[in-house]
Amino acid sequence: MAANGEIGTARRGSQWRILGWGTVIGLILLPLAAMQFTSEVNWNLSDFIAAGLMLGVTGGALELAVRASGNPWSRAGAAVMILGCLMLVWVNGAVGFLGDEGNPANLVFLLVLGIAVGGSIASRFQSAQMVRTMIATAVTQGGIGTIALMAGWASPGWEGIYEVLLGTTLFGGLWLASAALFHRATERGGATG
Repeated sequence: MAANGEIGTARRGSQWRILGWGTVIGLILLPLAAMQFTSEVNWNLSDFIAAGLMLGVTGGALELAVRASGNPWSRAGAAVMILGCLMLVWVNGAVGFLGDEGNPANLVFLLVLGIAVGGSIASRFQSAQMVRTMIATAVTQGGIGTIALMAGWASPGWEGIYEVLLGTTLFGGLWLASAALFHRATERGGATG
């Protein structure tokens, strides 16, 4: 027979799960509702499928992260990393990180995702190794931004400098915040956090 504390924890977990997946469904339905009131939002079936896949993969990854560790710092680090990956894909697909969404140079940011995801798998999601993975991800983000400016992949002039500095600072900050949270997990719960 389960103890009362275990039942309370299971209920809180299911409430968070319902809230999380309800948010995913709400985000997918939001453009559908907006399309009823404005012609500026014009999604087709493939847009809804792409959004559903991205949000579904993100939700599944967040669930796995919560189940993989009981350490709240490790969970927070994983959440920041996973949401950062979603945002990077979304920004590149919607408006493009460099120039517009049609600029093929934006595909180079798959390397950032590869390091974040591949490094996480290679490190077996251990907090101490995740610190290094997230730092490597941030360095790669910054390196790609620097190369993009030097190679002329970004928009011309100050606009390109602005988009690269803004994006690199934002995403680099997310990767470093994730690294800091994983570092905190190693301090609080050992290297396996």
